Amino acid sequence: MEQFVIMQAATPQSTLVQFAPILIVGVIFYFLIFMPMRKRQKKEEDMRTALRPGDRVITSSGIYGVVAGVKEKTFILKVADQVKIEIAKNAIAGIQGPEEPGTGPVAQ
Repeated sequence: MEQFVIMQAATPQSTLVQFAPILIVGVIFYFLIFMPMRKRQKKEEDMRTALRPGDRVITSSGIYGVVAGVKEKTFILKVADQVKIEIAKNAIAGIQGPEEPGTGPVAQ
């Protein structure tokens, strides 16, 4: 008895169909992760470029101060009377909002 091996012809799927799930996941990651991150970075950069002397800020390390000067890559930050420090522009975490009495840092 002869045995016949029937081989089913494999239909080649297009490359697009094979990689469609990977492409879909990539698009989802872009819209859910990368796009909002870029918007947030752009907003923070715009905030830093708009800072002028006299603006009250907080650094990423938690130091409160007033911008006393602006240089190309750094800010001069006044943290107390007669005390000024130079910090990188990227160290500014945000602008200090209006304070209500009794909620801000302790005055000396």
